[in-house]
Amino acid sequence: MSSVSEAPTIIRPSDAAVEQTGRVRTYEVRTYGCQMNVHDSERLSGSLEAAGYVRDESGEADVVVINTCAVRENADNKLYGNLGYLASVKKRHEGMQIAVGGCLAQKDKSTILSKAPWVDVVFGTHNMGALPSLLERARHNDEAQIEILDALETFPSTLPTKRDSSYSGWVSISVGCNNTCTFCIVPSLRGKEKDRRPGEVLREIQSLVDDGAIEVTLLGQNVNSYGVEFGDRQAFSKLLRAAGTIPGLERIRFTSPHPAAFTDDVIDAMAETPAVMPQLHMPLQSGSDRILKAMKRSYRSAKFLGILERVRERMPHAAISTDIIVGFPGETEEDFQETLRVVEESRFATAFTFQYSIRPGTPAATMADQVPKQIVQERYERLTALQDRIAWEENQKVVGRSVELLVAAGEGRKDSDTHRMSGRAEDSRLVHFDVPEGSPVPRPGDVVTVEVTGAKPYYLIADSVDGTPLMVRRTRAGDAWERDQVDSCAVPAHGGSSAAGSTGAPARVSLGLPSLRVATSPIYDLADGLR
Repeated sequence: MSSVSEAPTIIRPSDAAVEQTGRVRTYEVRTYGCQMNVHDSERLSGSLEAAGYVRDESGEADVVVINTCAVRENADNKLYGNLGYLASVKKRHEGMQIAVGGCLAQKDKSTILSKAPWVDVVFGTHNMGALPSLLERARHNDEAQIEILDALETFPSTLPTKRDSSYSGWVSISVGCNNTCTFCIVPSLRGKEKDRRPGEVLREIQSLVDDGAIEVTLLGQNVNSYGVEFGDRQAFSKLLRAAGTIPGLERIRFTSPHPAAFTDDVIDAMAETPAVMPQLHMPLQSGSDRILKAMKRSYRSAKFLGILERVRERMPHAAISTDIIVGFPGETEEDFQETLRVVEESRFATAFTFQYSIRPGTPAATMADQVPKQIVQERYERLTALQDRIAWEENQKVVGRSVELLVAAGEGRKDSDTHRMSGRAEDSRLVHFDVPEGSPVPRPGDVVTVEVTGAKPYYLIADSVDGTPLMVRRTRAGDAWERDQVDSCAVPAHGGSSAAGSTGAPARVSLGLPSLRVATSPIYDLADGLR
């Protein structure tokens, strides 16, 4: 088993969180990159609030934390562009601090301070919990602090957490990756895979459910290799089944699996566990077997398509999404045509398509036959046009179907203009729906049943055609959202450290891993074989 600690991390109140006048200092966390980074930012926010800071909603935060990504080529440009702007803000904002963390910080280390000496703190992916103390040290010593650990010492899940949603939450089951994909820099920044104990994962899920959540998404760089440290090849499917027995948990999702390690027991667990949603994100990367070999992706297109076929045999209405890289070094027109062929056969509901970009430190960065930018762009446009057509055709198949939506906050950017609300169907499709006059108005976290009336490539429409009242099921998650709105109006005592304050941010902060209140619960007994 891993030597990484899972004991709750205690964040002490920080003197740097309060001005001499007694005013509580505010913070803002800006997140770039993947779902893992989004989840990490919840931990960073929780750590800062445990230390006494409050979230800023005005755009004038005393502390700005940038949680970086290193996967795309423009990650550096985006970071230093933002830091350049913040330098001017800092000049007119006395006492402001800037912190940079995440994958790019882990990679560039001291380079950040040499390029942007006005940054106060640089920290890596392995020591997020050190942020409050580093900010305090930087303020006390009036000099920048840099702390980059080479290995993970404690799971991020042990840190206090400020969840962005009261009805849906991320749960990390592992960190790091054992794969050696030639285009990916993540293993060198996040380290080798470390699995959390299943009992701890289930406890965190239970804690979320206790707080009102009805949906969780299990996270890992490669979720279906979970159990590598247990020596159990079926550990992930067992975890899905165990999580599915938690009362009150209605929706379970996960991302991202790897096709090479994806086994039929996971498909069976998905099909046989009602709470696991009929949705699968399966990264393809390329449809060319030759390019897959060059990428060190240990599967080929036939195996990939076979997985999708078996998933759809068990779950006919499953929506499958993917990641695709265009223009990998050495990619020919014939290779690209193979990608188009596999995309056509796969019928993805959604595809995240990327133009290959050189990432220094990866084997692919020094490969011969780098594809010219104009060719990559042209192929990218052909691929996205194909996928847009497929997505629209697949979405049209849903028109006329009744679907259950988990009502979301902030998913529909134009909802205020269209007088609609938005939610995610069980297969994760985004649906914008109207609320006929006289209908109960659902809250984020409630569940509504609607009939799909229209389709676009990226979303569905469900408008009432005859004014029939909306079918709304009020849920514990909706109650939790409503409580958070009430809490956000609370103002802390002078000098206090409430998460609400005058910022309007909810006060729900989970202090690390919860203790197990019902030690004999059968939910946790199911995990005994995984320990």
